[in-house]
Formats: sequence, C-alpha cells, structure tokens
Amino acid sequence: MAEVVNLNRARKARARAAAQATAAANRVAFGRTGAEKRAAKDEAERQARALDGAKLDH
Repeated sequence: MAEVVNLNRARKARARAAAQATAAANRVAFGRTGAEKRAAKDEAERQARALDGAKLDH
C-alpha cells in the first residue's frame, strides 16, 4: 500500500528547498564582507599602478 502524503507539508518542503538553493546562490554572489571588497579593490588599484609604472615609453 502506498504511503499517505500530506500535500501541505510536501508543498512547504519543496518551497523551503527552493529558498535554500536561492540563499546558497546569493551567499556565493554577495557573500563578501565590506573589508574583503575594499581589500580586493585596493589590490587591483595597486596592480594597475605597478603595471602603469613598468610601461616603457619609446
């Protein structure tokens, strides 16, 4: 005999799983702290200055 399934619980469980998947994607996309973002920006600027300083003029 088949198992009885509560449709409300199944619907809510499916919605929870979708919300968790969305949250995981957002953590990857937006999960950096302000300090990490500033550090990455500062590093990129430092590298750009180093590259500009190493250019040869002919």
